[in-house]
Amino acid sequence: MKIGKPSRVAEEPVSLPTLWAQSSSGTEGKIATGWLESFRDRELQALVEEAMQHNHDLRTTAARLRSAREGTITGRSNRLPSVSVSGSGSRSGSRFREDDGGLSDWEQNSNYGLSLNASWEIDLWGRLRYLEEASVNDYLSTRADFRGARLSLAANTARAWSNLITTRKLVESAKLTLETFEGNFRVTERLFKGAGDGSALNVIFALNNVASSERRLRDRRLSKDEAARSLEVLLGRYPNASIEGSPELPYLPDKVPAGLPAELLMRRPDLVAAAARLRASAARADASRKALLPSILLSSGGSTSSNDLLKVISDPRSLAWNVASSLAQTVYRGGAPTAQARQALAQNEASIESFASAALRAFREVESALARDRNLAEQETTTKLEMETANKAQNLADRGFQEQLVTPLELLEARRRVISARTSMITLANQRIQNRIDLHLALGGDFTTLTTSDDETLNPQS
Repeated sequence: MKIGKPSRVAEEPVSLPTLWAQSSSGTEGKIATGWLESFRDRELQALVEEAMQHNHDLRTTAARLRSAREGTITGRSNRLPSVSVSGSGSRSGSRFREDDGGLSDWEQNSNYGLSLNASWEIDLWGRLRYLEEASVNDYLSTRADFRGARLSLAANTARAWSNLITTRKLVESAKLTLETFEGNFRVTERLFKGAGDGSALNVIFALNNVASSERRLRDRRLSKDEAARSLEVLLGRYPNASIEGSPELPYLPDKVPAGLPAELLMRRPDLVAAAARLRASAARADASRKALLPSILLSSGGSTSSNDLLKVISDPRSLAWNVASSLAQTVYRGGAPTAQARQALAQNEASIESFASAALRAFREVESALARDRNLAEQETTTKLEMETANKAQNLADRGFQEQLVTPLELLEARRRVISARTSMITLANQRIQNRIDLHLALGGDFTTLTTSDDETLNPQS
């Protein structure tokens, strides 16, 4: 059966658009610094550096990277001669029965041996070269995975930091809400005692709001503790919820630069790793095809033995050398070599499809993040308007209540709207930051750098 030839180049199975469809038109914006620096939060950058030094999952990935790098040495060694030396030694004793019936003294016999063997397979068809190429690409794939782990750790740390700040702000908002409803309850109860049974319903509603606010405050505190523990685990700390968030969320640039080049996508670690795996599978498929051809093996060896160990070691000329070359080709192994070649080719085809799927998934993530960024910005505009009108309504309700033109329930509704708008503003601000982090993660970095450095460190502490 004829074995097809795999693609030697990891061609993109999907076309790259010149610009992202969701990017707005206009002059292309540029961010000179890295994506973490764009948030203008030194404490966040310090936390990310701490995570890079102490995160245990990243250390695990770094160990895998070092293991993969050693694998390239193994792949290269297959193309070099192999030399082995072995030695042996034995000692025995014997006694004989003499004529008088007694036993003779022990006679000691010693024997030492030394053998030297060398072999070298001539890479006539390039099979070993392809295997070495596959091991190198395995290493490049693992290196990209390590880079991806670093990027993901930075993104997760930034997310956790933003979540911690958000929950802290929500706790403060819940405290203000509780104070507001407690004040409303005191006023409503005082009016009830002066007005009679007609205000009993208002008192019950006010008391219900106080109880609900207390429950919400406890829930917010629990969420804050959980957010702190999540961040502490990323930092390699004991999760005792001792870390405190900043009073304000990190700075968020207003707009994503217009006209982001699609080439930014090809620096994504997962796509770099997929491309390396694709090249490795192609190299293995070629090696499997070459394995069907004859192989030439040069070998030499020698051995010597003596009852004098010093003579064996000090006189290599006593070795009897032989040099041989052999031409070998497997005639029949139940179809296994051909099946292995077909298997390698099928794995290469699967790698091509896997790369195409990963590329399309990356496109979707970027497009979705860009669309959400615009949508969340629009939501923030309307939420600000909602906040402004709710504050105006509360001011009017406060004055009207003092003049007995507004009922306690109307005042309560006005305050409830302010609380709702304030919570929405806090949550929405966090959503925008989280989505911006997702965008950087989807792009594989900042908005300008087209390539990544080849000097990838193996030390997670760097």
